[in-house]
Amino acid sequence: MELMGFLIRTVFELFLMVVILRVWLQAVHADFYNPMSQFVVKLTNPLVLPLRKFIPAVGVWDLATIILALLVSIGKYTALYALAGALFMWPEILLRGVIGTITQFLQLLFWIVIIRALLSWFAQGYNPMMAILVQLTEPFLAPIRRIIPPIGGLDLSVLVLVIAIQALRILIGM
Repeated sequence: MELMGFLIRTVFELFLMVVILRVWLQAVHADFYNPMSQFVVKLTNPLVLPLRKFIPAVGVWDLATIILALLVSIGKYTALYALAGALFMWPEILLRGVIGTITQFLQLLFWIVIIRALLSWFAQGYNPMMAILVQLTEPFLAPIRRIIPPIGGLDLSVLVLVIAIQALRILIGM
């Protein structure tokens, strides 16, 4: 039972991360010829394209993909409730789905910021992975840099963002 719960959580959360990445890549107008972007698009297209026939985009926000992310998160909790034999309380599952999607985005943002910071110490020249990480994180780091500019060559924006992410995760409570 515990193994099945672990497998359900892992599969749903990994796919949810990919779907969230697709929303994020589209929102920041990332380079869709980047190998990482191509991977995300190819993995999510079978579910996103049919939804797009009914759900239009609004500005930079691809509502079909956002709804898919919510459905994946809700699906995870539905499967976990079914596995546990618990009663389905749809308002609770819907709320958990929304909060779970937000929490997953914050966790993904946290790790992408950390990976970008670590890679910045070692990467030399153009690296497609580093380029996509910069495109994803710059909208979050640039406003912080306007308030706290680099001090003596040390960029504190990553530290401030990581603290803010963790504070948000604590506030959300997941």
